[in-house]
Amino acid sequence: MTNINDLTASRRGFLGLMVGGVALSATAPAQAEKVATKARIVMIGAGAAGTALANRLVARLDGAEITLIDGRKEHLYQPGLSLVAAGLKPASYTVSQTADWLPKGVALIAEPAAAIDPVARTVATVSGQTVPYDFLILAPGLVLDHDAIEGFSLDLVGTNGIGALYSGPEHAAKTWAAARRFTEEGGVGLFTRPETEMKCAGAPLKHTFLIDDIASRAVGRGRYEIIYAAQNDTLFGVPIVSEKVRMLFGDRGIAPAYSHVLKAVDPGKRVATFATPKGDTELGYDYLHVIPPQRAPAIIREAGLSWADKWTDQGWAEVDDRTLRHRRYPDIFALGDVAGVPKGKTAASVKWQVPVVEDHLVAAIQGGEGTEIYDGYTSCPLITRVGRAMLVEFDYHDNLTPSFPGIIAPLEELWISWLMKEVALKATYNAMLRGKA
Repeated sequence: MTNINDLTASRRGFLGLMVGGVALSATAPAQAEKVATKARIVMIGAGAAGTALANRLVARLDGAEITLIDGRKEHLYQPGLSLVAAGLKPASYTVSQTADWLPKGVALIAEPAAAIDPVARTVATVSGQTVPYDFLILAPGLVLDHDAIEGFSLDLVGTNGIGALYSGPEHAAKTWAAARRFTEEGGVGLFTRPETEMKCAGAPLKHTFLIDDIASRAVGRGRYEIIYAAQNDTLFGVPIVSEKVRMLFGDRGIAPAYSHVLKAVDPGKRVATFATPKGDTELGYDYLHVIPPQRAPAIIREAGLSWADKWTDQGWAEVDDRTLRHRRYPDIFALGDVAGVPKGKTAASVKWQVPVVEDHLVAAIQGGEGTEIYDGYTSCPLITRVGRAMLVEFDYHDNLTPSFPGIIAPLEELWISWLMKEVALKATYNAMLRGKA
């Protein structure tokens, strides 16, 4: 594993516990009186959002029938995939067992949901089981649309200079195998992001910065070229952060290719085709990092739960962006990646969305209205080199919303911000899964 600027393990461990302790104590939920109910609550998805909410609802409700539907045996700590894809963590760092995070009082149906009937208020599973509900929580995550990129398939990852870290721990590790050759041999590296909404929009930049930093110390500057293909005319959705990234790219010789959207790959020739406002263009590469378009699972669209007038090619659930309650079916909530809100496809967003859904759901059970509001909070520990990161936090209105004002400057490359990502974030994430953050 690459060391972190020769920091000692004891120093890293001590400060990691300190920062992690601050983060957890600052966000631990207050104990609330239990609410007696016989409500049938069905949740689709046992990722970060579904698991965290399930734990909180068990602690909050007395007598509720809570059923969680998800066929995935493994729970993935997705914020760790960028570290695996840079050789900084093993693939196992991101993997745990779904059942290990679920509390007593939640019935797990370990198979995928196949259909939702929002009128009859039922969910069908792939085996044909029908599960009725009084309230439905949508937290199935999203789908990586690899087929949208002509010539690309997941079996290419790790070969022909191709990486794709979003596709899971195994593929993140294979991504590092391909990226490592690039850092040792040099050449042209192409780093992409899709035109659709996506989870953790900072991840493409993290991978770009990390591979550049590692290559600069391995093969050496002047022996490689890095091109970042942005999906539009910016490098990040928050203007002030985009400008900071542009400046860092300039300092490090990373060339932005604006409005370049990957549409095809020829692995044999190592040529990538991009759609641009002036037509298709081809770029050769020695290393290509692919992030495919991302969409809501088909079950959301097929049930008529998606927005009809925006994100029509992506299918995100039509929810109020403040309450996360469905705009047409008030007994349905959506959170996490599948929620159709302007921002919020990160684990940090989930941490702030879960209490909002809990509040409005419990209020609905009691026949009232909730008061909690989600303001679009999103956090991105934007790694800029091994051992340095910027802790970027913002809301729906692109306002920077730092959690540690006066301590951690959001647009400075700091070791402590790296520590938040590399050490403390997982502890906070695990606490969130348990309903304690």
